[in-house]
Amino acid sequence: MCESDDAGQHGTQKYGDRRLAWIDPTDLLEVGRFIRDEPELRRTASGFIGYGSPGPRDRVLVAVDTNYDPRVYDAIAAAIREKGAVVDVVVTDAGPDHVATEDEEVRTVIRREPWDHNPRRWEGIPWIERLAVERRYDMLIHGKGGGIPATDHRYEALPWLSTEQLLSPATTYPREIHTLVNTKVWDAFRVHGRGGVVHLTDPEGTDLTYTLHAGYFDGTRRGYGDTPWWGHVMGHGPTPILPEEDARGVIRGTTNHVSRAFPQIEVELERGRVSSIRGGGGYGEAWRALKAESDPIKYPSFPDTGLFWLWEVAIGTNPKISRPTYIETIATGGFEWERRRSGVIHCGFGTRWRGVEEKWAGAEGLVYGHLHVHLLFPTLRITTVTGETISVIESGRLSALDDPDVRTVASKYGDPDALLREDWIPSIPGISSPGDYEEYARNPAPFVYKA
Repeated sequence: MCESDDAGQHGTQKYGDRRLAWIDPTDLLEVGRFIRDEPELRRTASGFIGYGSPGPRDRVLVAVDTNYDPRVYDAIAAAIREKGAVVDVVVTDAGPDHVATEDEEVRTVIRREPWDHNPRRWEGIPWIERLAVERRYDMLIHGKGGGIPATDHRYEALPWLSTEQLLSPATTYPREIHTLVNTKVWDAFRVHGRGGVVHLTDPEGTDLTYTLHAGYFDGTRRGYGDTPWWGHVMGHGPTPILPEEDARGVIRGTTNHVSRAFPQIEVELERGRVSSIRGGGGYGEAWRALKAESDPIKYPSFPDTGLFWLWEVAIGTNPKISRPTYIETIATGGFEWERRRSGVIHCGFGTRWRGVEEKWAGAEGLVYGHLHVHLLFPTLRITTVTGETISVIESGRLSALDDPDVRTVASKYGDPDALLREDWIPSIPGISSPGDYEEYARNPAPFVYKA
């Protein structure tokens, strides 16, 4: 690990009487050292949560599947063992890898039975979670994302499938900067924007408006309290959806979490509910079938019938997230990783991951889950109740990264321009790179999966 008094590329961070550098990792050894030295390692999972500091004689269970590169979990387990903890590793069989299809997201997240009967890819496996309780582990490291249930032991996800992800500068991005960025973004909604109107646009054609109803901030919804949902700041209230919900307009895009890039989909909303789905290739076709199936159903989390209500307008906050080099098969995670990059928004429609509505639907044998559309160059502005305009994102650039307070904190670690610059800018013809957007929108795959 690099330690220096020089305020150069990496900079340093003070913790009591010691200094902890921001490392730009180049190998697993460096990341392992960081995990050992940083008791509250802040990661790039959607929850922006940490591994804490397992001490001597603590028992830790690391549970992964065969989609992970073994070097990732071996490095993490070795680093925790050096703290004196006992680490057991369980590897489950994820089945054969394959090239993702346009409707892969539907296969991944939509279910019609209790989730513990057929766990969805990305969430924790129930028998693993029970094992951690029955064997009285002090900590469980498991699952790639999604909701984490409340437990008596510490439970953290493991979002890195590949060494490329683990070795990203995003992994060791200074916590102080990232915390302030998340707080600034969240305050725009919770403190200043409450009761105001959000206008969300994107050059791919998204144009959506909705009110930040005060009822969403009543303290009963996870992710809508005093503390931001770290790395996944919620720009719209989570379920249960209020009767006065008024989201209206269209959301357009060509990617979601895990599907193959698909022809542009257009999702139209009226009063918060999806009213029509146009285009989208295989993804759109599968989604329309699900909409027809679920339209007559009254879910307990929604004010009227239907499954596909907007609740997730999730904002990424880490400027050092980059799209992995290879994303074509399901084992790579597809586009899921990049949703964490600062200024990227993923919109989600349907039931909340492991929410009470999903427990109800699973017990009834009814369809549930939520589907996504990613916005890579969004502009999100809030008009407050006093008429002020707050710019949260401008053309994919998170405004908090240019906040003077954030720049001041970043200067403690090195060059603020470098620290607050996005390492990756998506390439979309006609928007961020030469070419014709209409050609891209008709068939984006050749542009995304270049040889």
